[in-house]
Amino acid sequence: MVSIEISRDHAAGALLAKPVVLIAFALAVAHAVFLASFWVDGLWADRTGAPSDFVAVWAAGKLASAGHPAAVYDWGAHKLVEQTAVGHPFAGYFGFHYPPTFLLVAAALSMLSYATAYTVWALGTFPAYLIAIRAIVGDRIGYLLAAAFPAVLANFTIGQNGFVTAGLIGGTLVLMRQRPIMAAVLLGLLTFKPHLGLLFPIALIAGREWRVLVTATIVALAMAGASWLAFGADTWQAFVGNIGHTSQAFLSEGSADWRKLQTIFGLTRSLGGSEPLAWSLQAMVTLAAATAVAALWRSTVQYEVKAAALGTGLMLATPYLYTYDLVALAVPLAFLFRLGLTRGFLPQELIGIGLACLLVLIFPFVDAPTGFAALLVVAALIARRALTGASIAHAEAPIRPVG
Repeated sequence: MVSIEISRDHAAGALLAKPVVLIAFALAVAHAVFLASFWVDGLWADRTGAPSDFVAVWAAGKLASAGHPAAVYDWGAHKLVEQTAVGHPFAGYFGFHYPPTFLLVAAALSMLSYATAYTVWALGTFPAYLIAIRAIVGDRIGYLLAAAFPAVLANFTIGQNGFVTAGLIGGTLVLMRQRPIMAAVLLGLLTFKPHLGLLFPIALIAGREWRVLVTATIVALAMAGASWLAFGADTWQAFVGNIGHTSQAFLSEGSADWRKLQTIFGLTRSLGGSEPLAWSLQAMVTLAAATAVAALWRSTVQYEVKAAALGTGLMLATPYLYTYDLVALAVPLAFLFRLGLTRGFLPQELIGIGLACLLVLIFPFVDAPTGFAALLVVAALIARRALTGASIAHAEAPIRPVG
């Protein structure tokens, strides 16, 4: 098989098969072509006239800027501003389910027109994701692999925050050993989406990363305090009250279609399982992920394996995960690529990575939580790496920040 050497700095085994590079290049080009046509057609509404998810952020920013920040959690008031953004009524509702800390960003974006803000948000956050994946992989090929990942398209076309979450998770993990304070700052910023950071405290405690844990807590509290001063206590009270409303609508009633949830909870409900059964299975998966992360972060296995396990566990541990959130799956995959490029790929490892990417890619065509299956595939690949690493004495290779 023809191979391409991708870096002079890597070990002799740092080869990436040419078919892998060509497939990644083809996917990246396909993404670019599709997005170009998407922008030309108009990015503020789909063909049925319904807006994209970003309208929730822009409308929330408008309300906050107008002096009504608590109203972003009032579904009726919020939707009226959403309809103003797109210029016509539409069925359904796009809720703002984030803590008031994210209103600081939303308010800034709302100073632009809706279409301009959408473009600035999507294109402005993409580099953070690219840089994080490139830093993890440790070579410029990381840019191509990041751009080719199928979840990228889902995030672009609805204006969601997957690039931000992936950039923050990846940045935290890649900087933790060399620049722990900077890593902690990024982790503190991740609290704008708290359900995707549930396992970080477990990993940090198990790994005795006290500086990261303490600093991240300080950053998170500072952000909360800033939003409290900017938007008032009533906004935080409205947010807390909205949590139950959101859970009832999306997890109990399936307002957004359970098949879109890329979790064991969503899979169970989409197959007709009861809500108690779905919560029971989700609790089992969450506990298993937390236990595995704690065990690995206490062990002497390679840091790349620990980071990949945490990145995957974060997504397995939450019942609330959509396709655009799977952009963060590129983080554990990047750590697997780093291991493969520096120490050699295990047999069939690239096939497993390809299968995970394919499962993410086909979701729009099969309308089933294939992303959850992708998470399980990646978890299995990481478990295999952990078992392989446990049987061989390895010296940990420090991860160098990009640049």
